[in-house]
Order: sequence, then C-alpha cells, then structure tokens
Amino acid sequence: MLLLNTWGKYHLYFFVSHSVIIEIQLRGDCLTKPACLRPLIFRASDVCLRFPFHCLTDASFIFYSTLKPSLQRLISNRGSEPFVTGVRGQVPPLVTTNFLVKDQGNASPRYIRCTSYNIPCTSDMAKQSQVPLAAVIKPLATLPPDETLPYLVDHGESGPVRCNRCKAYMCPFMQFIEGGRRFQCCFCSCVTEVPPHYFQHLDHTGKRVDFYDRPELSLGSYEFLATVDYCKNNKFPSPPAFIFMIDVSYNAVKSGLVRLICEELKSLLDYLPREGNMEESAIRVGFVTYNKVLHFYNVKSSLAQPQMMVVSDVADMFVPLLDGFLVNVNESRTVIISLLDQIPEMFADTRETETVFGPVIQAGLEALKAAECAGKLFIFHTSLPIAEAPGKLKNRDDKKLINTDKEKTLFQPQTSFYNNLAKDCVAQGCCVDLFLFPNQYLDVATLGIVTYQTGGSIYKYAYFQVRTDQDRFLNDLRRDVQKEVGFDAVMRVRTSTGIRATDFFGAFFMSNTTDVEMAGLDCDKTITVEFKHDDKLSEDSGALLQCALLYTSCAGQRRLRIHNLSLNCCTQLADLYRNCETDTLINYLAKYAYRGVLNSPVKTVRDALINQCAQILACYRKNCASPSSAGQLILPECMKLLPVYLNCVLKSDVLQPGPEVTTDDRAYIRQLVTSMDVAETNVFFYPRLLPVVTDVDSDSLPAAIRNSEERLSKGDIYLLENGLNIFVWVGVNVQQGLIQNLFGVSSFSQISSTLVSWEAVREMLSMIILIIVKQEDKLEMLFKQFLVEDKSLTGGASYVDFLCHMHKEIRQLLS
Repeated sequence: MLLLNTWGKYHLYFFVSHSVIIEIQLRGDCLTKPACLRPLIFRASDVCLRFPFHCLTDASFIFYSTLKPSLQRLISNRGSEPFVTGVRGQVPPLVTTNFLVKDQGNASPRYIRCTSYNIPCTSDMAKQSQVPLAAVIKPLATLPPDETLPYLVDHGESGPVRCNRCKAYMCPFMQFIEGGRRFQCCFCSCVTEVPPHYFQHLDHTGKRVDFYDRPELSLGSYEFLATVDYCKNNKFPSPPAFIFMIDVSYNAVKSGLVRLICEELKSLLDYLPREGNMEESAIRVGFVTYNKVLHFYNVKSSLAQPQMMVVSDVADMFVPLLDGFLVNVNESRTVIISLLDQIPEMFADTRETETVFGPVIQAGLEALKAAECAGKLFIFHTSLPIAEAPGKLKNRDDKKLINTDKEKTLFQPQTSFYNNLAKDCVAQGCCVDLFLFPNQYLDVATLGIVTYQTGGSIYKYAYFQVRTDQDRFLNDLRRDVQKEVGFDAVMRVRTSTGIRATDFFGAFFMSNTTDVEMAGLDCDKTITVEFKHDDKLSEDSGALLQCALLYTSCAGQRRLRIHNLSLNCCTQLADLYRNCETDTLINYLAKYAYRGVLNSPVKTVRDALINQCAQILACYRKNCASPSSAGQLILPECMKLLPVYLNCVLKSDVLQPGPEVTTDDRAYIRQLVTSMDVAETNVFFYPRLLPVVTDVDSDSLPAAIRNSEERLSKGDIYLLENGLNIFVWVGVNVQQGLIQNLFGVSSFSQISSTLVSWEAVREMLSMIILIIVKQEDKLEMLFKQFLVEDKSLTGGASYVDFLCHMHKEIRQLLS
C-alpha cells in the first residue's frame, strides 16, 4: 500500500496484483489526525475517482490497471480554471465534475445549487414553463482542502449589521449611499443608518474603501459571531453533549453488537469534534443501556468504578443522577474504559428480548435539559418496541396495501407520540442519530420521525452480522461521531422583492412558515427550498437569496453562517431553459414526490411527476424550439437527460417497489433521499457503471458506460455503485489470469461474493455494501435492478420506452 499526499489530499494506492491498482482519494476531512492512519474515516461521498469529467463525483472509487501509472496524470484532473462566483446568474459546473471554487461575492455551488439561474420575471411565465424554482442548500457543506472556509467576523457587543425592516444581514449587494452614512437594503429597499463604529468612506465608484477587508462586503459566504441577543434566554450556551444509548436486549448481545460498540467507543472518544486548534473537545459524554428498563451510569472521575442506576418506571421517565452522568472524556477516561469493559459482561446472560424506545429518547432529552445544553443522542436499537411503555408500537407491516389508496399509511407514523417528542427535542436542541439493526419489521416510518424532525441521521443494517457488516457500521459510526455539526440551529431564507420561499424539504421541524428549526445540522444535510412569485421581477436588478443559519458550534459558540446568491431574471422562456440545471431539478422533483407519498396514492404521485415534466418539455417545444416535424422529439440542451433521470426516480423503490423490498426499506430510503445533496441524488438514481480496465498498455482512464445490460461484455468485469451499494459484475468469459489476479481463485466457478482477497477493499469502504456478482448467478437479478436504462422486473419502463411515452404525452399537450 502506498500513501501519497498531494494538494493536502491523501491518495491510497492498493497494489492488488502486478497489473491491477486500486486508488482511493481521501478528502482532507477524512483523516482526523493525518499523522496517524487510525482511524481511516470516510463514507461513500468522500471517496473520489480520478476520472473523466462526465463521470467524476464525490461518491465512487475505481479500479484501473497499468504497470507504470503516471501518478501525476492521475492526480491532476482538476480543471485549470477555477469557478469564480463574481458573476450574477452564472450556472456552476456540473456536480459530476471536479472543480475549484473562488468566492467573489456569491456562495459556492457546494453550499447552494438552483434549478435555474435565470428565473422568469412573472408568475404567469413560471406557470407556463412549469419549471420549479428551487434551491438545494447545504449550509455546513465540507469544502476541499484547497478552498477557503468561511471567515468568522466578530463585530463585538453590537453584533452584525442588519437591515432595519427585513433584518437581512450585511452582504455584498447592499448599496451604500450619502457618503457611506446609510445603506439601502438589496432585499426590501429600506434605507438604514450605518452604525458609527461601522462607518467607512466610499471611493469614486461608490464602494467602501474597506470593501476587500470585510468578508461580509466582498464574499458570498461568511460567519458572524453572534451576541447574547441571539441566544436562548439571553444566555450564552454551554458546550453540547453526546449520549450513547445502547440496546442490551438478547439479540443485540448475542449478535456481538454490544461488545463491538463498547470496544469501538473506547478509541472513538478521542476523536470527538473540536473547534479549530483546541487541544481537546469541549463535548461531554454520557452512557445509557436499555432493554425493558433503562440503566444510567455514573462515570465521575473521582470514582474507582462506574455506578449503575436502574429506572424501571419507564412510564414516567427521569434521570436519576446529574453529577457524574455527563463528563469530560479525559478527566473520566479510566472510569469510562472500565464501564465499556463491563457492559458486555454484565448483560452476557440476558434473556430479555423486549425493548422500549420512546423512554430512551425521553431520558436523553431530560439529561440535556438538566445539564442546560444541546447535544446528540446516538441510539443503537435492534427491534420493534413492544414492551409496555410510552411509544409502544405494534407490527402493522402489510404488503397487501401496496398499490392501494391505503399505501400512504405505510409511510406515516402509527402514533403521534413521536411527533410530540420530536417537538420537545427540537426545543431543547436534542438531535437523535439512530443506528438500526433489524432482523424483522421495525417500523422505520415511526421510529425515524424523531431523527427526521431533529435533523439527525438514520443508519440501517438488516440482519447484522459482525463478520460481514462490522466495517461498514464502524466507519459509519466513526464518521457520524466526528463530522462537523451545528446544534440548536434555526435557518431563514430571505429573498428580494418579487419572490418568496414557500416550501421546504429536508430533515427539520417548522413551528411557523419561515423558520427551519433543527436540533442538529451536520455537514451532509441539505434543505431544499421552493420559491414562488409574489410580484414582478426586473431583468435589471435580478433576484437575490440570503440563507442565514444561526447555530451553536461544537465548542458552545453561537454563530451565524450567511450564504448569498444573485440570480438573473428573464422575460424570454429560451433564457430560462438555457440556464436550468437538470441534476438540481431531479433532486427537487424526487423530494417533492417522496413527500407526496405521505398523503397521496403512489400512482397519483407518479402521474403528477410525468405530467409536470411533459409540460416543461412541451412548453420548450412550443415556445423555444425551431419549427420541425411533430414526430421529432426536441429537448432543451440542458435537459437532454431529464427523461432518463425522471424514469430512474419513477422506478425507485419508494415509487415502484419490487417484491423483495421491505416496508422499512422504503421508509428508510424516503428519509435518506430527503436530505441528500445534488451529487448524492445524481448517483443514487442513476448509478455509475465502470469497466475494470484490463489493458495494461492503455494510457487513458476508462469512461463510465450507460446503465444497460446490452453494454456489458461477457469477457469483462464491471463495477456499479450508487453511494449505498457497490457491485462487481464478473462476465462468464473473463480470462482466467485476471480471475486469479483479482480474486485469488483459479476459475470463474470458484468466485464467491465473500472472497477473502477482497477484504482489503471491503475495509476501505464505509456506508457501502460490496457485492460480487457472477454472470448468470442468482445475485444477478439484484444487480440488474440497478441497470436503470433497462425494463425493470417490477414493470418499470426501459429508457427507450419511457422516452416514447414522454414524446406521446408532449404531443398530446401540444395538440
């Protein structure tokens, strides 16, 4: 194995054999302590290919073969020219390309992507086109090491400068007047006095002379240090806490899960998130185990041994201790290690199979309330909570409801208890991350509600086995514990006159129509916002968005992160269609559809999707395309892939499940997609299919191929991945020498899906399942479901058939 560091990125080269090399590039945030290789922490979206532009994103890894690779060529694929954000309404590079961003007044596309960068001036024009106006916002997105993090601006006790009327924050689009003594708001046009401490003279162009010295005047993204006025109860927050809550019922103990978690936590506690150059994390930790009752642990540093306190009255949950429950890791290290050693032994002989769930979250919430801080609960749970307790659930799994009007109930929670609990959690800043290990129906639609509404993450490992699943689980856990997260967060999106934010999609809670509230918001989560017209827009002034996120950092610092974006406005439909982004459009449409299944039959949702896209394309044909035969299908240049991507969404497990897809799978995927960014939905709906190169003398990298069985050659090996699964497909006629090199066996018939020689690769994958599929093997049926251009077993149309169907729909609309 060879580890290279270039541009602050780490590249791992695995020499599988004399002719095959695997390269994995780790982004800078993946190695918490670059000096040591433990732990290697990354997930699907952190593994990048060095690949031709049209198939490069953050969510893959690639095989390529050559005896003498030019490493410099492999690591210099980035476009030479950076994407400079100074121009209004500039369409950014595709998510599938590798680019560098230079902030010059608009937020990076890593933070905000829009469905269109040239929006209609009137609501009539918007309705005519049917193109949704939406932005996919990722406020705490991780940047590559060679891009600058948002600057932190401290205005002291006076706080950030804002518009008197609409409360928008100072940004590059504010207009200073009267020699710099006042400024006119770019959002509402109100004129506000410049505070004396903020006054500065203007130059001959009307710009302040300190324009380039102040991030809020010259950059699209920046942060303000918040004053006490931005804090709950006018009091600065305490650093947050992490509480680890471990299911110790029979299944969890017998499978080895409890021991695995305890062993991992011993080392993982050294990698808690920390602020900047802090020597140690300010986050305190606590521990709870549970089955039908809850066990709290006192791990105070002065104790020789941890103390257990049992709460068996789960109907009226309380925390039996305050002092010694949430502790500093370094101070209480000896007691914590002792506890983690003891937990697997304490419950080794348990026969308790029933669990509670609601009281577990209540306990974590009460602990954070008592400590007067925000925080995160890491809950490791294995079964449907059927024990007598608040939040008790029953098994309601019923596949007979599929394709009926009652199918929507499968996606809805079976009780309002968890909705109410989520509301309480958000008010306290208590975020819930859920690790599920089901062997049968678990009701993800209900259990996931608190996670979903608090801004947390769900991870699911069906039929968990330590031998095959521990690497994926541990990598997910490591990344989840370490990633950047803001607590007690509130986000508001302001717009210039003419449009307003009307709808929101993502993992959050809303108590009013404007504020998106999240107990926790991490660097992977996106919020999708839809805009509607409430007045006419002007081509001259364009349209502006400002996303303001108020949050508490992992050190307990209250901050405001601001992202600004300026868009063009148009009176011609052709300008709208020329500046759309299909990947963002599909991200929005998928989230809109996935929310729709909560209230409407799936068929209604599918038909609405097809109808909207047909109207988008029919409007283009009627108003923008040059005259041609009615039998000819004409698509806008930037929407050429809309039909193929739309067909992928329609064939997804949520909207068209196969017989092997469980109700829990569908609920899990629905929640997962709702928080995905544009790059993630791009590869999730249209998986990447890559040939494993066998040409030793080839100097070029392999290109991705289209997702269809007819593209597969019996004599080759292919890799298919969608961010959750990786399949390695092996053709029946692959050369024996290559099989020996790659799989360590002498013939095709000896290849199995659990070959030991692939363990090195397995260990490098997180949040991804690696499956080896032989042609004509029973697993090939599963693999073929991901060949999205072909007709699916569940009746989903092939790409060609769907294109014909869309053409027919468009012609009907035009006639």
